[in-house]
Amino acid sequence: MRNKLPAVAAIVGLLLLWQLVSVTGLVPSFMLPGPIKVVRAFISDFPLLLENSAVTLTEAFYGLALGVLLGFISAVLMDAFPLVRRAFYPILVITQTIPTVAIAPLLVLWFGYEITPKVVLIVLTTFFPLTVGLCDGFREADTDAIDLLKSMGASRTQIFRYIKLPSALPQFFSGLRIAAAYSVVGAVIAEWLGGFSGLGVYMTRVRSAYAFDKMFAVIILISAISLVLMGAIGLLERELTPYRRAREQK
Repeated sequence: MRNKLPAVAAIVGLLLLWQLVSVTGLVPSFMLPGPIKVVRAFISDFPLLLENSAVTLTEAFYGLALGVLLGFISAVLMDAFPLVRRAFYPILVITQTIPTVAIAPLLVLWFGYEITPKVVLIVLTTFFPLTVGLCDGFREADTDAIDLLKSMGASRTQIFRYIKLPSALPQFFSGLRIAAAYSVVGAVIAEWLGGFSGLGVYMTRVRSAYAFDKMFAVIILISAISLVLMGAIGLLERELTPYRRAREQK
């Protein structure tokens, strides 16, 4: 509790400052509605927010799942074949210099307004942190343990299963937490530029109506969803890496 108290106090202080700025009129209330108005808007539009959240989360789930699959396969290939790593690793880095907002209109143009362009954009967004995390984890595997298994006649598959994969799990979950947050944000960005439902479409509609209290409500909801996903991944990491938990308790 003592560790979390400063963060809680900082959040409460920011909310009070936000409400004070809104009430005193330093910023017009229609431009910066106070937290109380945002909470009221959240409650009044909760069924609609819930309905649009289901669409965004579906897109994020499919995109993240494909991103994990492609990232894992790419990392394994780059670890097994150094030539593949030298050829494609720089290309992965270059892809991250292209703004997501610049790609989204092209994807909508090519794939239409359905779920496909959203999933593709999420895959492009989540692919990089997962691939890089796994590649670094594989390279940081204990070379002495690998040599020991080789001397005992272990195959490359056994070395990968018992040494490289466990050593890469911390980096993988670190990348997965980042990718989970990116997946929700990527889905919202894709929905801004074309779609029929979802939190991004909802944000576009309330912005056009100058209902900024509802816009702040959906921003808070997106942040909450991202935090919940990151927390769930943290719990999954603790369950799949019990040896790290035992090491931390010593």
